[in-house]
Amino acid sequence: MADALTVIPAAVLRNLADKLYEKRKNAALDVEGIVKQLATNGEHHKITAVINLLTNEFTYSSQANHRKGGLIGLAAATVGLTSEAAQHLEQIVPPVLSSFSDQDSRVRYYACEALYNIAKVVRGDFIIFFNQIFDALCKLSADSDVNVQSAAHLLDRLVKDIVTESDQFSIEEFIPLLRERMNVLNPFVRQFLVGWITVLDSVPDIDMLGFLPDFLDGLFNMLSDSSHEIRQQADSALSEFLQEIKNSPSVDYGRMAEILVQRAGAPDEFTRLTAITWINEFVKLGGDQLVPYYAVILAAILPCISDKEEKIRVVARDTNEELRAIKADLAEAFDVEAVLSIARRCSFSDLGKVARQISSEWEATRIEALHWISTLLDRYRTEVLQFLDDIFDTLVKALSDPSDAVVLLVLDVHACIAKDPQHFRQLVVFLVHNFRVDNSLLEKRGALIIRRLCVLLNAERVYRELSTILEGESDLDFASLMVQALNLILLTSWELSEIRDLLKQSLVNPAGKDLYVSLYASWCHSPMAILSLCLLAQTYQHASVVIHSLGEEDINTKFLVQLDKLIRLLETPTFTCLRLQLLEPGRYVWLFKTLYGLLMLLPQQSPAFKILKTRLKAVPSYPFNGEQSKRISSGNPYQFLHHTEDGNMTVDGGNSHNGINFAARLQQFKQMQHQHHVHWKTQALSSKNSASLPKHYMQNAQKQEEPPLSDVATSRSSKRGPG
Repeated sequence: MADALTVIPAAVLRNLADKLYEKRKNAALDVEGIVKQLATNGEHHKITAVINLLTNEFTYSSQANHRKGGLIGLAAATVGLTSEAAQHLEQIVPPVLSSFSDQDSRVRYYACEALYNIAKVVRGDFIIFFNQIFDALCKLSADSDVNVQSAAHLLDRLVKDIVTESDQFSIEEFIPLLRERMNVLNPFVRQFLVGWITVLDSVPDIDMLGFLPDFLDGLFNMLSDSSHEIRQQADSALSEFLQEIKNSPSVDYGRMAEILVQRAGAPDEFTRLTAITWINEFVKLGGDQLVPYYAVILAAILPCISDKEEKIRVVARDTNEELRAIKADLAEAFDVEAVLSIARRCSFSDLGKVARQISSEWEATRIEALHWISTLLDRYRTEVLQFLDDIFDTLVKALSDPSDAVVLLVLDVHACIAKDPQHFRQLVVFLVHNFRVDNSLLEKRGALIIRRLCVLLNAERVYRELSTILEGESDLDFASLMVQALNLILLTSWELSEIRDLLKQSLVNPAGKDLYVSLYASWCHSPMAILSLCLLAQTYQHASVVIHSLGEEDINTKFLVQLDKLIRLLETPTFTCLRLQLLEPGRYVWLFKTLYGLLMLLPQQSPAFKILKTRLKAVPSYPFNGEQSKRISSGNPYQFLHHTEDGNMTVDGGNSHNGINFAARLQQFKQMQHQHHVHWKTQALSSKNSASLPKHYMQNAQKQEEPPLSDVATSRSSKRGPG
C-alpha cells in the first residue's frame, strides 16, 4: 500500500471518494494515466499495489462513495493497462463482481459500468470469469432498480458479443449453471435465460443441441408463464431446436422423451400441445431408437387422445397410429409387459386418480388402449399370455364400461385370448362370476356381451359352455335369472339364428338333438325357459307334459310375467313356423294342447290371454276323431304321432325320439324345480325368522304379493293330466 500511496497523489485519492461524480471521474482519469505510465515502465508490482489499494480501501469500504470511487478506479486502471490487463484480471474482476450484490443500487449500477469498461478492454480474456459474470447478470436482470437493470442489459449484450467471437468458451462448464437457473420463476430472469440459450445456439461451434436434455424441461416450463412475451420466446427457441433435431443425424431421443412425457400431462394446454407435437416428431424421426421408451410414450399419448383441446387430440391420434405402426423386435429391448401395463390401466377408466376420468370424455383413450392390447396379442401373443393373470380380471371388469364401443372392443380382446380352449373356459367362468356378483351388469350389458361373444366365438360353443356352468350353479336365484336372460337372447337375437334353426331340427337332426339336450340341463332352472326351448325345438308333446307337471307353487307373479313375455314372443318372426303349423291342427295336436295349456295358466283379463286367445281363434276348426283323442289322452304321455304319406297318423310308443329320452328330461326338470322349491321355502323361513313378524302379518303380506289366480285355478282340471 505504501508504494501505491507514493504513486497516487493524496488529492487524487480524496477526489476518488468524493460524493460528486465529476470529481470521481476526473480522479479515475488520473488513475488511468498513472497506471498507463507504470505499465509502460514495466513496474507491475506498483500496479498490483494500486489495484490492492483501490480494492481494499475503496471497493470494500463501508462508505458508499468510496465503493463507487473504487469501482470507477478499477475500470480506469484496466483501461490504462490495455493489452497487459489480462495478467491483473484476477485482482480486478472479483471485487467488481462482489459489488453486484451491494445494498446500494448506485453501487450496483457503477459495478455494471465498471465491468462493462473492463470487458471492452480485455474481450476474450474475460471468458475465464464467464460463469461468475453470468450468475451475477442473472441476478441483476431481476434487480429492483430500473437503472441497474438497464446497465445490466448493456453489459449482457457486450458479454454475448464476446462469447460468440471467443474460441475459449466452455459449454460443458456452463451447462450445469444454466440447468440450475432454469427453474427460476422470475420473468426477467427467464427472459435473460432464453436470450442466452438462443444466442449460444446460434454459434456454429457451440453444440447446444447435444445439451438440450439438460435445459429442455426448463424451456417447457416457460410455456405456461403468465407473460405472453416469455411464452413466445420459449416457443420460438423450442421450435428452432425441433428444426435442428429434424436435420441432425444423431440425437439423444431417450432423455428428451422422458421429459416430454411428463410435460404432455401438464395442466397448461399450450404446454401439452407443444409436448405432444414434439413426441409426434420423435416417433416419426426416432423410430427404433425409441423402442425402450414405448411404454412411457404411450402413457403420454393415450390420455391426450381424450384431451378437451381438439388440436391436441388430433396430434395425439396421429402419434398413436405412428407408434403402433412400428413393429418393434423383442430383441431391441421392447418391453411387452410395460406397454401392456399402460394399455391395461388406460382401458379400465383408471387413467388418473380422479372420478372425472371415468366419464365418457375418456372413451377415446380407452378405445385406443384396447386397440393396443389387440395389437400386442396379434404380434406377441405368447409373451402377452404370460401376463394374462394381470390383465384378465381388468378386462372382465371393463365389461361394465358405460360405453358400448368400449365393451365391444373388450369383447374382441377376450375373443382373441379365448382362441385357446383353456382360456375360453376361463373367460366364460369369469363372465358368469361377474354376472353373479353384479346383477346390473347382466341387466344392462348382458345381452350385448353374450351376443357379441356368440359372433366372435361361435354361438353354439358359447351357449354350450354357459349351459354346462349354469347346470351346476349353486346360487339358484342367479341361475334362474341367467337362464331367463340367455333364453330371451336365444329367441330374439339375429346372432343366434343358426342355433334356432338347429334347435328346430332337434327331432330329426343329431346335432340339433345334442344341442337341445345340452341346453335343457341348465334351462331347467326356469320353467318358462324350458317351455320356450320346447316350443322352439318343436317338442310340443314334452312341452304339454311340462305344463301339466307344474305345481301350485310354480304359478307365481314372476312366472306369469315370464309367460306374458313368451306369449308376445310367439307373435315374432322367430315362431313363424309354429304359427304356420297351427294351420294343420290335425297334424300338430300336441302344439294345440300346449298352447291351450298356456292359455289356461293365464288370467283371463291379462293382455297375454287375449293375444293367445285371438291367435287360437284364427285357427281353422278341425274335427278330431275318437281314435286320435284316445291316443292323445292315453296313459303314456310319450306316444309320438307320425304322419304317413297318405296323411294317416301312426303311434310310436317309446319314451325317446331321435335319441332324446323325454322321460329322463322330465325327471331332470322336476328334480331341478324341487331344488328351487326347497330353496324358496328356506329363504321364506329365514326371512320370517329374521323379521320375527306376527303370523297374521305374514299371511296378509303373502296375499298381497300373490296375484288372484282364480282364473288359472278354475281352468285346470282337478285331475292331473298325463306326466
